Amino acid sequence: MFEWSEEQLAIRDAVRRFVEEEVKPNVEELEHGETPPYEVIRKLYQTFGLDALARDSAKRAIERKAAGSESSAGASGKTSGKAAGKAAERAEGGSNAAMTLIPIIELCHYCPGIVTALGVSTGLAGGTIMKSGTPAQMERWGLDLMTLDKVGAWAITEPDSGSDALGGMKSTAVRDGDEYVLNGNKTFITNGPYADTIVFYAKLDDGSDTPLRQRPVLTFILDSGMPGLEQSKPFRKMGLHSSPTGELFLSDVRVAKDRLLGESEGKPGGNEGRESAKGNFVTERAGVAAMSLGLIEECLKLSIQYAKDRMLWERPISEFQLIQLKLAKMEIARLNVENLVFRHVEMAAAGKSLTLAEASAMKLYSAQAASEVAMEAVQLFGGNGYMSEFRVEQLARDAKVFQIYAGTDEIQVTHIARDLLSR
Repeated sequence: MFEWSEEQLAIRDAVRRFVEEEVKPNVEELEHGETPPYEVIRKLYQTFGLDALARDSAKRAIERKAAGSESSAGASGKTSGKAAGKAAERAEGGSNAAMTLIPIIELCHYCPGIVTALGVSTGLAGGTIMKSGTPAQMERWGLDLMTLDKVGAWAITEPDSGSDALGGMKSTAVRDGDEYVLNGNKTFITNGPYADTIVFYAKLDDGSDTPLRQRPVLTFILDSGMPGLEQSKPFRKMGLHSSPTGELFLSDVRVAKDRLLGESEGKPGGNEGRESAKGNFVTERAGVAAMSLGLIEECLKLSIQYAKDRMLWERPISEFQLIQLKLAKMEIARLNVENLVFRHVEMAAAGKSLTLAEASAMKLYSAQAASEVAMEAVQLFGGNGYMSEFRVEQLARDAKVFQIYAGTDEIQVTHIARDLLSR
């Protein structure tokens, strides 16, 4: 794959018109006002029928999961049921990959924060439940997240863990009869202030001498307003102002087993919660590449137009070689990131998934490229680039977080290197 198909281009153009009409005029309010992004996202879903598609897709996934559960009595039936489910998931994933990435790219021309809010709600919170939940949990919580009827948050990061998200986790889950008691503090939680449903990770505290770092990680589904659960107001931050970020505080939050993801702690010695989190890291990191592509495309477009219009010494600055060098490097970055996105689409169509190392490499390069292109755009604009009205200022602030969230650049390096050294 070296370019979008005609069908994909038609989808791109339709999404682009929506963004121009519905997002562009409201960027100022989304970025600097008190307007959460969820109504804009819901309108996007409704306009293109994504809510209906998500509902149908989720219901098919629930049916497959239920069929797989019913066939578990017989080993052969279980195997065939799982195989059929996997085959259906691969086919669906291949057909939906481009449709998922194209809106991400287009939204990031103006408002990358919207993509973060959307991706966490549907991809991380909703996706986790749809992948690892029971049919009842998928129906009760997952369906509304996938259709955006409700807003989701994915709560793993803690104040003292950061990049050591799993090992350094201190949030605990203590068994109490048929229930669990949850305690802990999560931070940098996208959608945290407004989330209706929260996917919460905690260490099992069973009273044993097992060191905290080695304890099993369990995943729970929480609802806003539960006794003992507090959601903070949105943080003030450097960029992604249209993506609300906050903290969660849990003090003796009691939950029944039906809120334990999969309604099982897993096999003895298993790490289901850890594997669930790592699987989401792959999805999240691949998504950052699409976000980077959209931001790079917009920075390049704005820079080309400015270089043509800006006059110095009675000449457009586009005639100066140093300006041409900046534009050329931006285009090289755009091509490289676009090829990574195309590769991801092709792999999904072939039913293949990125390894953690591949996703890390994709994210590392794309995030660095986006940040460098955005800062070069600011430099090309000179003093105007430092002013918010020229937009590259916002894009530069937004791009920086690509090198921090979903795993810092440094963490990506370790994941890539470990994979190389393990071969």
